Amino acid sequence: MTQRGANVGIFVAAVVALLTAVLIPSAASAATAPAATTTVINGRVVVIGVPGLMWSDISAETTPALWKLTGEGSAGGLSVRTTRTSTCPTDGWLTLSAGQRSRLAHGDCALPPNPILPGQPSPTGQPPAGGAIAPGWPAIKSDNAGTGYHAQTGLLGDAVHAAGGCTLAVGAGAVFGAGDGGGRVDHYIPSTDRATPADWARCQLAAVDVDDVFRAYISAGVDTHGDQVPVSEHKRAAAASAADRRVAQVLKGIPAGTTVLVAGLSDTGVNPHLRVAIAKGAGYGPGFLTSGATRQDGLATLTDLTSTALKQLGLKEPRQAVGSAWKAEHSGDSTAKRVEALEDEDVAAQAIRAVQTSFYWVLFATQLVLYGIAALALRRLGNDPGTRSRILGGTRVIALLGGAAPGASFLAGLMPWWRAPHPTPVLICTVLGFAGLMTGVALAGPWRRSTFLPGLVITAVTAAVLALDVMTGSSLQLNTLMGYTALVAGRFYGFGNQAFSLFAVAAILTAAWICEFPLRRHRAEPDPGGLLGASRRAKGTAVALVAAVGLLTVAVDGLPAWGSDFGGVIAITPAFAMLGMMITGKRVSPVKLGAFCVAGVALVLAISWWNSRSANPTHMGRFWQDLMDGNAWDVVTRKFNAMLNSLGYWPFTLALAAALVFLFFVLARPTRWRAVSLLHRAYQHSWTMRPALICALAVGIIGTLVNDSGVVILSVAFSLATPLMLAAGVRSLEIDLDEGTEQPRPRAPREASTESPSA
Repeated sequence: MTQRGANVGIFVAAVVALLTAVLIPSAASAATAPAATTTVINGRVVVIGVPGLMWSDISAETTPALWKLTGEGSAGGLSVRTTRTSTCPTDGWLTLSAGQRSRLAHGDCALPPNPILPGQPSPTGQPPAGGAIAPGWPAIKSDNAGTGYHAQTGLLGDAVHAAGGCTLAVGAGAVFGAGDGGGRVDHYIPSTDRATPADWARCQLAAVDVDDVFRAYISAGVDTHGDQVPVSEHKRAAAASAADRRVAQVLKGIPAGTTVLVAGLSDTGVNPHLRVAIAKGAGYGPGFLTSGATRQDGLATLTDLTSTALKQLGLKEPRQAVGSAWKAEHSGDSTAKRVEALEDEDVAAQAIRAVQTSFYWVLFATQLVLYGIAALALRRLGNDPGTRSRILGGTRVIALLGGAAPGASFLAGLMPWWRAPHPTPVLICTVLGFAGLMTGVALAGPWRRSTFLPGLVITAVTAAVLALDVMTGSSLQLNTLMGYTALVAGRFYGFGNQAFSLFAVAAILTAAWICEFPLRRHRAEPDPGGLLGASRRAKGTAVALVAAVGLLTVAVDGLPAWGSDFGGVIAITPAFAMLGMMITGKRVSPVKLGAFCVAGVALVLAISWWNSRSANPTHMGRFWQDLMDGNAWDVVTRKFNAMLNSLGYWPFTLALAAALVFLFFVLARPTRWRAVSLLHRAYQHSWTMRPALICALAVGIIGTLVNDSGVVILSVAFSLATPLMLAAGVRSLEIDLDEGTEQPRPRAPREASTESPSA
């Protein structure tokens, strides 16, 4: 028998080996990388903001200047999400100013107000001669500094001034984008038709507000209910043409060699969309835009715009800016094909937004119906063995299908379902098709007779699909039912919270059930004492398998190049450590569990430190920077409050409550035909079933406590674990029925029964 705690030592040693092999060399290379120290401007940039502009507005006939700019430069869809569901023009300009999500608090979603000009009263002093000041700037600056994003408005303008440059704003909104820490721009021109070539050549940074598209919606007004009056296609096309003419004026007047950045800075109503992003200049040839913030070809974020402007000016990006400079991915496609692809990107985002919330209702409601049918069927099994066999077999198939559905929802992203005339029915059929395929594979071979192997097939496929996806660019995570969307802009790569929960539970169940093979070699039949009776060699092999799967799971979930998931590492590490101990028959005390959680925190902090030393840190690296600056507690508090607020997500909370009730009253209580529960019988047929369930619940509970999605994490964990446990329990009854070992439960008076349910 292994020495007490040996399995824990193996696991910890493996974690240390992974850190030594992966983190230290990377950190050393990051430490030797040259830092950007340029403080002198060596470029020229003009940022053209066209609030509301979409790729569906761009055509060779309607917008020839933008069409030509797209053909000569790099293009992408722009996620403009700031602090609210829909972004207003002033919010977009302030986000450019700060390089962080910003807002105009308590303001109407209207066009930016006119700036304060020289000679007009100003609470912050007179504007420079020929310049302007953004109205209400002190309140704007204070408000944004106090949000959870701690946005520093004026950061872009301050960086330009610190390097000896000057700023030009054309149009009212541009003052909010190019203004410095005091809201000032050095030169101001009301509109593009008043700007001369000398004006364009005066400053290194120019911001231009082209508001024709958004102005069309302002002109349309709202109805008696306060809803936006729709703008006809004809009027929107006319507004886009007017904006294009103003863009053409800018392109004609700017000096040669100027980098042009076009951004559809805001939404035009309550429904968010992906907007236009175009870059032309040094390094931006025909192709698609991407950035380190999205890692998706053809997709960029609004906060990236600030980083891009600073890079093109040759200036170092301040730490307060969170974006990444736009990069060009060369494409040989024609302009028409690129525009069509970018328009299709928004169609996909709109389609998934329309069904994503409904999917959770349908998924959990379907599982609730499944639970009810299973409970009724198990309570009313007839005396005829054939009838009982058919009921059990049908219940098992439906349970496996329910367990396969979450993984199938990601595989559905392989099909362009959103292009169908009726995308929602096509999506449902696609998910059901992949779920049916996974269930068919799980029941196709001789492994279908096992209690755990069909579930192992489903969990292994689910974990493998999610792992390979995040290791190859996260294409299945984006615009997926259980993934994320560019419209929300919470994530663009790696694991979202729902996907992390699904991946972690699938990995734990897979690791536990794989361990059945070495443990079973030493006994002909499993029994309740199987783990204790297994040999030292079998236990050592099982622990090694758990450690290997655990290390791979932590690496896939936590490394910034792949999953980049902060809270996931904290939850996965103790769950796998628990699994290693339970597989060998060891007891997990609260003290040991606490130590495992501390190890998870230490591991994720090590990854954060390593990532903070890279040239372009992710949110994990920025957390380490916040920790060193003393601002980490604000991040923790914001996430903790979000976790508590998640209890109000009724689709998830109700599903979680129903799963718990089902787990106890159906799986954990004795059935009519057995003197023990379904779970207890499954435990007798599989040595690792109990550790698998407990550790799956552990990763869900810990993940709930350390992630801002809160109860969503545990609900998703149950959506996979509960159906598979039901399938295993039902199969155990089938085996008893086939072998003739099924014994009806004694009919004792309920008040005389002292039996306690098996947990």
